[in-house]
Amino acid sequence: GVEELALLEKLLGLPSGSKYGVQGERKVPVLQTNNGPGLTGLMTIAAHLVKQAKKDQLLGSTAEEKAVVQQWLEYRVTRVDGGSSKEDTATILKDLNIHLEDKVYLAGNIFTLADILMYYGLHHIMVDLTVQEKEKYLNVSRWFNHIQHYPGVRQHLSNVIFIKNRLYTNAH
Repeated sequence: GVEELALLEKLLGLPSGSKYGVQGERKVPVLQTNNGPGLTGLMTIAAHLVKQAKKDQLLGSTAEEKAVVQQWLEYRVTRVDGGSSKEDTATILKDLNIHLEDKVYLAGNIFTLADILMYYGLHHIMVDLTVQEKEKYLNVSRWFNHIQHYPGVRQHLSNVIFIKNRLYTNAH
């Protein structure tokens, strides 16, 4: 959580040096603000950073986009961060694969905070997938590869290798 927020800060072009901490066993991120109480939770802090950077379009433009972004951010926190078993991982990849079948990004045709945080949340999973698994979840692989090449997103995270010709020739 905290590492991701630092990556997000950099991606948004915000000055680094925000004071992050964690709370409780589940290591919930906390941002200490200059005035008043700190902000708690990955999504709350991430949305705050986006607004601070004046990049509100990352939260969606229309009411529907905003709702879809919110939905995927919640999914990220409840399912991706909560899931630890092989079955959980398979379910998450299957859900995403179906959702991304006819979409470029999680919220349709626009790049949002949901894509950024889902990318960060899935990076450790995608790194470990076999070639066969990447092919099984082709839509996820295509999306993930697209996001990791989006300017400023990947930063120091390792580049996950995909077999290019498979990603784009698999027309149904």
